[in-house]
Order: sequence, then structure tokens, then C-alpha cells
Amino acid sequence: MAQLAGAPEPLIVAALLHDIGHLLGDQDQGALAREARDGRHETHGAALLKCFFLPEVARPVALHVAAKRYLCAVDNVYLTRLSPASIRSLELQGGPMHRAEVVAFASLPHVDAAVALRLWDDQAKQPGRGVPGLEEYIPYLQRVMMRTIAKR
Repeated sequence: MAQLAGAPEPLIVAALLHDIGHLLGDQDQGALAREARDGRHETHGAALLKCFFLPEVARPVALHVAAKRYLCAVDNVYLTRLSPASIRSLELQGGPMHRAEVVAFASLPHVDAAVALRLWDDQAKQPGRGVPGLEEYIPYLQRVMMRTIAKR
């Protein structure tokens, strides 16, 4: 979805990798759900990504769960469009933000990218959507990683 929207390459990479935290560590996602616990996949994923990429990739990943909470607080229509699984995870993640959280979140760097990523993630959950294979994204990963190396 980020690619179709013409997003900058670092944001395309962030969108591609935003849920990588689900694959890290020994957290069984099914067990977390049964125990009504949030695994903080956004934190784990962002911690890994910041080792390899600049903040333009890692920060939207770190903020994509908070972006859902933010959108639920500022857009009543957004909340009605969430899937049952997203509503359940929203509860585990703290529910819609309170006013003070909204103000604080809106002032963070990369917040617009995180909100865009969140919206693309929701759009991509529609059944039957075609997704290019990983080989489509390898050039993006390589270019963004090379920019990271050049800036460090």
C-alpha cells in the first residue's frame, strides 16, 4: 500500500517490516492473546530495525500501534472500521488515547509516517488483495540500508 501511495523508500521499508517484532523472541502470539497480554511487537521490531536503518524506518514501526490508538481517539469512523481482531488488540494496547496522550503523540517526530503506515496496514488487511513477492522489495531494502550506512 505504501508503494502504491508513492511513499518515500524508507517508509515503504517501514511498512514492509512493521510487524517484524511478532517474529522476534520466544513470544507465542496465540498464548499472548489467550492470556490477554500485548507482546509489544512494535517495540521489539523497532529495536531491531534501528540497528540497520535510520529513524525514518524504525520510528514509524515503533509508533504504529500508538497510531492506531491515536486514530481511534480522533476519528470515530476509523474505530468502526477496525476488524474484530484489531478491536481486541486495541483493548490490550490501552484503548483509544486520552486527550493528553493525543497531544503528546501528535508532537512526536515521524508521527505522520506512523499514521500513514497504520492506515496502509488496515487497507492491506482486506481479503483477496494481491501482494508482490519479497523480491519486489529487495531493491528498496538495499537502497535504504545503503543510505543508512552512508549516514552513519
